[in-house]
Amino acid sequence: MDLTSLCTREVVGIDAQASLQEAAVLMCDEHVGALVVVTGADPPEVVGLVTDRDLAIEVLGRGQDAGDVRIGHLANSPPKAVRSSFTLREAIMAMEEGAVRRLLVVDDDGGVIGLLSSDDLLAALSNEFETLVRALRKGIEREKSERAVVSVPARTRPVYPRFSTAALE
Repeated sequence: MDLTSLCTREVVGIDAQASLQEAAVLMCDEHVGALVVVTGADPPEVVGLVTDRDLAIEVLGRGQDAGDVRIGHLANSPPKAVRSSFTLREAIMAMEEGAVRRLLVVDDDGGVIGLLSSDDLLAALSNEFETLVRALRKGIEREKSERAVVSVPARTRPVYPRFSTAALE
């Protein structure tokens, strides 16, 4: 499974010199939980990722004055990235190794083509499990339809004495 089909293709970027207020407004306007932080160069270079969680924990949670901090200072840099050709397992391992919840997905030349979140991976795994459950159920139905029921003579069902609470201790 190609990660390109799993990742969010509409990556929202912000200049590293933007204020935290600008970043929060952009996240709100675009309905995203993460921004790709880029330089003001032409072409821009990716310098990191900033999440809504970063804003809450690193700024609000620590009582910092948001006006004193530029979004580039808050960015997780360098950002963790995986190639679009990576497997689901490799992406999960990259998240574990980087202790992150989001990864940039890049092409063979290193160009950003999307953002992959743990939610994206959970949805993909959920689909795989659903397919496995259907396969198991179909197997049971096939067995029922292909195998004749074997008649066996009725047997006496064994009866066991009741267990007392002393036997359970």
